[in-house]
This record gives sequence, structure tokens and C-alpha cells, in this order.
Amino acid sequence: MQASICVPTSSTSHSLLKPNSNPLLGHSLPSKSCFPLKRRASFTTKAVLSTTKEAVLKDFHERRALKIISGLQNFDKENVASVITAAEQGGATHVDIACDPELVKLAIGLTCLPVCVSSVDPAAFPAAVEAGALMVEIGNYDSFYEMGVIFTPEQILNLAKQTKKILPSVALSVTVPHTLSLPDQVKLAEMLEQEGVDIIQTEGGKCSNPSQSGVLGLIEKASPTLAAAYSISRAVNIPVMCSSGLSAVTAPMAITAGAAGVGVGSAVNKLNDVVAMIAEVRSISDSLGASAGTGRRSTSEEKTLKL
Repeated sequence: MQASICVPTSSTSHSLLKPNSNPLLGHSLPSKSCFPLKRRASFTTKAVLSTTKEAVLKDFHERRALKIISGLQNFDKENVASVITAAEQGGATHVDIACDPELVKLAIGLTCLPVCVSSVDPAAFPAAVEAGALMVEIGNYDSFYEMGVIFTPEQILNLAKQTKKILPSVALSVTVPHTLSLPDQVKLAEMLEQEGVDIIQTEGGKCSNPSQSGVLGLIEKASPTLAAAYSISRAVNIPVMCSSGLSAVTAPMAITAGAAGVGVGSAVNKLNDVVAMIAEVRSISDSLGASAGTGRRSTSEEKTLKL
């Protein structure tokens, strides 16, 4: 039996493993950009699972993660493909798509970046992980807010517990909703950390209505999620991802505030042209101090995850 593994040419930690090969489940999918390696009988041991998870989370622990989000309810394959391409070519470290196995297969055919899937239904995650996703996210609630649906701390905590029970070895990110007061956001984040969640994601950009235009407006729009990242990062020991309403102007502020990375959605996925998407991702990547494209690590530091 064989598994596919990606060989980086000049890459960050996200290229340590190829989503086409999912050691969390012991399955592999064919990929032209990967070569086969012999799989050992102990392929699904805890040590291998731990190493895989560590590789997926490495950019967060190094406080330079950039996750590009296509949208929890975005099932438009053409748009999702454009977002994935922009993430790959623009210098992102992760891509976040709707929890759909077919979209996951599409994603792993387009990128070597770890694929995260978002949902509020834990039962939907296994099929996506089976297809190649290496990270799951409970969050991206924006589309539900538009329908008047609000998630309580109890509901979110329960969703996290269910997900950990179903997929104990998969990296799990959980969004703390901006609809809670800041102290309640911190309290929920602390409880999620106790449940074994790997990443806390903040939000708030869409709830902000800037009164100014230009740079002042961008800063004003990002202020709720920046405040959440600042407060939560000082209360928990796990990485915090600052998301919602961020731009090349405010992404560096998120890192300064204490975030381990940033998540960007509408600033990219609402653009109509893939070239414009790539430019936007690259602009944000550069603002975080990362070089454009994949040249973020010297050749001497390149590694292949040997399983």
C-alpha cells in the first residue's frame, strides 16, 4: 500500500505534507505533484498522527499563519477554485473551504496547502477528512447571522466536544462569536482550551460599520476582532487566529495584538478576478513579513514528512 507525500522545493511548514495523503485516516489520493512512498504497517500510530497534526499547526505556533477562507456556505466550485489558487500563489499557509468532500478533492488537486473545512455539523467532518482535509473548523458563522441564527456558548462548547469525540486526532479550530461580550468570549475560549481545541478563531469585522473611509476605515472595521484577539490571546495558551474584516493594513496589527495568524475571507473571495485575488493575498502575506509565493524557507530547512 502506498501513500503520497509532497516534496517541497522551497516552502514553509505547510509543504511538509500533502493533503492528498491523509495520515489521519490512512488513505491517499493520486496526485501528479507527489511521489509514492512505502507505508509502514504502523502508519496510523499515535506518533504519526501527532507528527501530522504538529506539521499542520506549525505556522500557527510560529505566529505567521495566513488562512484564506472561501466561505462556509460557498459551494461554487469555480469561485472556490479561484480562492484556492489565490491562496497557493499568493503566499498563504492554509486554505479554508466549505465542508464538502467534492470541494476537498478539488482543493487537494490544486494546492499543497493544508485544507481546513468549516461547518457547524460535527457529523459532516469525517467525510471531508476522508477526502483529504487535515483540519476542521467550527465557525464562519456570518451566513447564519444573516438568517438571524445566533450560537450560544453552550452550543459551541457542545459542538467542540462532539467533534473531538469523532475526530480526536484532527486539528480543531473553533470560532468564538462576536455576538458575545468580550469577557464572555474570553471565558468561552478558556473552556474550549480545556476541551482540547487547538486554535481559537476570533471574528467581528462584519459587525463593525466604519464611519471613515480609507486606512482609518480599515482600522475601524478590524477593531472588534483585534480587541478579541488581544484579550483571548492573553487568557489561553493555544494559538489565536484573528479573522473577519482584516486587510493588509490591519493583519500586522493582529499579530502585534497577540494573534498567531490571520484569517481572510471576503477581502479575497468577493473579488471577481483570480489575478486580483492573488494580488490581495500576496499583499496581506507581504504585510505579515512573509515573502510572496512559496520562497519562505531556505533549502537547507526543507523537510519531507517520512511515514
